Parts: sequence; C-alpha cells; structure tokens
Amino acid sequence: MKPAGNKMGKAVAMAIAAAMLFGLNAPFSKLLLKQVAPELMAALLYIGTGLGMSVLFLATARNEQQIREKNLDWADMPWLAGMIVLDIAAPILLMLGLSSVSAEATSLLVNFEIVATMLVALIIFKEKVSLRLWVAITLVVLASLLLSVQGNLSSLKLSTGALLILGATLCWGFENNITRRLSGKNPIQIVVVKGFGSGFGALLVAFISRQTQGTGLGIVLAMLLGFVAYGLSIYFYIRAQRELGAAKTSAFYSTAPFFGVLISLILFRDLPSVQFWVALGIMVIATGLTAKDALTHASSDGIKKGI
Repeated sequence: MKPAGNKMGKAVAMAIAAAMLFGLNAPFSKLLLKQVAPELMAALLYIGTGLGMSVLFLATARNEQQIREKNLDWADMPWLAGMIVLDIAAPILLMLGLSSVSAEATSLLVNFEIVATMLVALIIFKEKVSLRLWVAITLVVLASLLLSVQGNLSSLKLSTGALLILGATLCWGFENNITRRLSGKNPIQIVVVKGFGSGFGALLVAFISRQTQGTGLGIVLAMLLGFVAYGLSIYFYIRAQRELGAAKTSAFYSTAPFFGVLISLILFRDLPSVQFWVALGIMVIATGLTAKDALTHASSDGIKKGI
C-alpha cells in the first residue's frame, strides 16, 4: 500500500507544480515586457516551449510510456492547424493586454478561459453543462466585469487591456476544445508542434508589425519562461493526469490563477483596489464550484487550462 500512496502523493505534487508553474506566466511576463516587445514576447514564450519540450521528448524517447504513445499523423492536420492559429492569436492578445493591466488582475482574468471553454463545448460540441457550472460561469463573468471596468460611477468604461486578455481566453477556449480531439495522441508531440508552430507564427506577426525590439537577456529569459510556465507546466499536468485522472488533476490545476496573484503581489508590492479583492473572492467561489463539479464527475473529461 505504501508504494501506491507514494505514487498518488507524487501525482498530487505534480498537479500542484503544474499550477504553480503556470502561475509564473503573468507576473514574470509583466517584468520581461520592459525588455521585450509584446508581439515578440508572445513568440518567444512558445518557441521556448517548443525547444524545451523537444529536448524533453528526446530525453524520454526510449521511455516505455513514450513508446506506447500514438504518434500524430496526417489525419490530425486540420485540428493541429486550428490549434496553431488560435495559439498565435492568444499569446499576442495576452501580452498586449498585460502591457496595460496589472499582473495580479491579469492572473484572475485568465480564469475566464473556464467560461470560454465550457461555452464553446456547449454551443459547438453540444456538451452538457451542470447547474453548478452555470453558477460558476456566472460568477467568473461577474468577477471579470469588475476587473474590466475603469472609472467612477458617472464615467464607467471598459479597460482595453482587460478586453484583450479576455480575447486571449476566448482563443484558448476554442483551442482547448480542439486539443481534446487530439487527446489520444502523444501529448509531448502535441506541445512541441504547438510551441514551434504558434511560436514562429507569432514571430512572423512580430516581424510584419515591426515589433521585434528586445534585449539579448530579455529574449533568453522569455524563452526560458515559456519552457517553464507553459512546457513544464503541461508536462507535469499530463503526468499527474495519468495517475489522478482528468477531473482531479483539473481541480488542483484550477488554483493556477491564485498562485499568479500571490507571486504578483510579492513581486510588484501593489496595493490592489477594493474592486480587485471583491473579484478575487468571487473567483475563489467560482473555482471552488468548478473543482467540486470536476471531482463529482470524476469519470468525465474535466476542464483543462490551455497554453
């Protein structure tokens, strides 16, 4: 019994590590945007993911689990193309939004991806959404509105930066549903293709828009951040999922935005508004409901965050 318990404990640790690593994304990207243009930053994050995961793929090529994985083939090309296009747009929108929105608010706004993923699954793929998840969706939308509104009661307006971040989550919502169609294939291969395809696609956008400014150190750190916050995060997620199942892993992973908030508050020492704290409380409740639903329906796919 002890080895099984150790194996389960290791899987839980991996799920939490996946959430913590993804939580690094917003705060450290915010720091690096002082040295790297947003469009170039988006490209480097994914190129770093592709490079890092390629090394990991080669290092584990003779692993028994890797040998058993089903490789991608030509029949997967339409899904891969859709995934890459959406993953070109999403990080560019996120970095542009993050340029004018605080890291802690961005970490919370990224939680809107839950709403986007479920609504796409409901409307396009006709999947059922429970009453508990409808309540969670409503709460996330309410919190996102609180984080997106600027000004006083007499002159309220929506933050352009927040809208760009929400646009990124919509792209990831579509992308999550597309990626699920590839769930039977080698996950590391998928991340490598996603990293290089989306990274070089975003790099092309950066060159066309002439937004390629960046210091040498900033470029290296951005690729390292991509590997850690995106590549390693999804790798640990996949490893945890195989022991815990999709639902339990997604429940642990749903804490990622709150790790992002904590790291942001420590790094930048901002004093968030009352509006932010109210939104944070609402997001905590919504995440709790989402996690509870995932655990209740442990045999279902659960909800997995995109990179």
